[in-house]
Amino acid sequence: QVQLVESGGGLVQAGGSLRLSCAASGRTFSSYAMGWFRQAPGKEREFVTAITRRVGGAYDADSVKGRFTISRDNALNTVYLQMNSLKPEDTAVYYCAADGNLVRLRNGPGYWGHGTQVTVSS
Repeated sequence: QVQLVESGGGLVQAGGSLRLSCAASGRTFSSYAMGWFRQAPGKEREFVTAITRRVGGAYDADSVKGRFTISRDNALNTVYLQMNSLKPEDTAVYYCAADGNLVRLRNGPGYWGHGTQVTVSS
């Protein structure tokens, strides 16, 4: 069992940056692949990015490549999402996710946070 709590969301102008954090508690953090998803109003939840358990390899959706960076600090049990060059279409609730398997995480993770709102104004 792992509990996930996101923070760092807010309102930002287009072209700006935000950094989201996700603090994890429970079982050993380094046992989990971690990821971020988002859900815009009226749309389905979509995969944004994921990072492997230890080596830290990252996998990004095409819509955020070159703008968003996922990272993790296993000593702090925290995963981050640095978002640069934000666009109005990035507006969504962003959810942190965890799973012991990277493929499962991308398709239906076992654990979710409650989400944090990101709003990008034009």
